[in-house]
Amino acid sequence: MLYFSCDYAEGCHPKVLEALTRTNMVSTPGYGEDRYCESAKEKIRESINCPEADIYFLVGGTQTNQTVIDSMLSNYDGVVAAATGHVAVHEAGAIEYSGHKVITVPGHAGKIDPRELRQMLVDHYADESSEHMVNPGMVYISYPTEYGTLYSKEELEAIGAICNEYNIPLFIDGARLAYGLAAADDLTLEDIAKLADVFYIGGTKVGALFGEAVVFTKNNTPKHMITQIKQHGALLAKGRLLGVQFDALFTDNLYMEMGKHAVSCANTIRKELVNKGYQIYMENPTNQIFVVMENDKLDTLSKEVLYGFWEKYDDTHTVIRIATSWATTEASVEALKKIL
Repeated sequence: MLYFSCDYAEGCHPKVLEALTRTNMVSTPGYGEDRYCESAKEKIRESINCPEADIYFLVGGTQTNQTVIDSMLSNYDGVVAAATGHVAVHEAGAIEYSGHKVITVPGHAGKIDPRELRQMLVDHYADESSEHMVNPGMVYISYPTEYGTLYSKEELEAIGAICNEYNIPLFIDGARLAYGLAAADDLTLEDIAKLADVFYIGGTKVGALFGEAVVFTKNNTPKHMITQIKQHGALLAKGRLLGVQFDALFTDNLYMEMGKHAVSCANTIRKELVNKGYQIYMENPTNQIFVVMENDKLDTLSKEVLYGFWEKYDDTHTVIRIATSWATTEASVEALKKIL
């Protein structure tokens, strides 16, 4: 079988595994208070050109989203997200479980329109009954979006300006950050750090066994953050396992190189699909490809390729997702092209 269903099917990049093996028998303090975590933090600070950044390593994406949102909001606040946003759709109500409503606004190719965001906030505070409503206390976006699309720098600046005006933080979910930045024309990791109040660098989907690095960039870390991370089940006793991994990811530009590799593989597949006359459902430049397939062809495809179901298109067609990753090989890309 060819595996194109997601970008976390494999274990970790060989350089990450080598680092874990090399340090396996070293004794360290627990809970991230070790030299590997400190080294990784310093490398991340250097990469984002933000020496004052406060960084925490958490175990997974859902725990990270829930912990960040819950720790930064008051109990009367909700978080604004696109209707297609990950926290609104694919996190099993984890945000609501922590006591915060996800306030959805329309998603346009997965993105929030700054004008609609502003109008939503204007309407909320103009409503005489606003005290009886959940307060919009944060804006959540993902980069890239769930449809693999990208915000431009101009769009992020517009959203950030609105957040500043209303004194609410902008949180950027970077579960696939390397893939988004590899495909971006006008945005860097340093830009993300400047534009966001808090963001995270995804490891689980980009070469790590597990783990995400949360970065607070504006001296705005919530109080007792370690306590709050532990309350949400996201604090690893063997925290050095996260530090070792991110230290390797941010050595010799490995993180960004993995992103470029996945995007290059996706572009090859995307070009083949277009040349063969397949219908692309959602245009995007990243490592996720959404294609409309005839249901009877899927029966044949599924015997050789593991892909991701996305949504029903009509009675005879389905939208599927083909995802490349840091681990995708040229051989598997060529094999998929032949099947297509």
